Amino acid sequence: MSLSRFPSSTSLAASVAAALAAPGCGGGTSCGPGGAPDTGLLATGGGLTLTYGDLTGSPNRDCPSAGAPANVISLSIAGRQTDPSASGLITLCIGRPDLLASQSLPLGAEPSTDVHVVDLSGTSSGCTLTVDHTQPPGGTVSSSGMCGNGSDAAGFALVLDATLTLSRICGATTDSIPITLRGRVAVAGP
Repeated sequence: MSLSRFPSSTSLAASVAAALAAPGCGGGTSCGPGGAPDTGLLATGGGLTLTYGDLTGSPNRDCPSAGAPANVISLSIAGRQTDPSASGLITLCIGRPDLLASQSLPLGAEPSTDVHVVDLSGTSSGCTLTVDHTQPPGGTVSSSGMCGNGSDAAGFALVLDATLTLSRICGATTDSIPITLRGRVAVAGP
């Protein structure tokens, strides 16, 4: 007597139930970046285009939210400028990754929002750029494929549609540049 090559309806139902009950991934959510590219987060404005990527998320307790449940740890996301010969960095902090897993959140200034820009720097055409924290950022941040409040090793996709201001230093000249920060990029898990 040979075994059937097809799973029984009982074993198929058990497999589906196990997949839906995976840690941090309820309701049929698939964990991971879902094909989001590793780079492609664009900061544009004032004749500049800076590209960021190679993002990694880590639950570090860097920006805890006062309203977060006890088991929710704030999530830091760090990456780098990926343009040739560039040395910029990007760091975001998300106080409520549990909310980001299911909805868009506003980008704002710490501590008044659950998503804020800790650092955004870059280099372009011999100039150095840094985020101007005196000007409030705006816009939204969302995710897809986020499991375990961003601590799942599969990672997730991060989507930004934001505005902020950079200070540009070119030699002895300093000016301010309003930019948009947009894109969908992969965030590697810890």
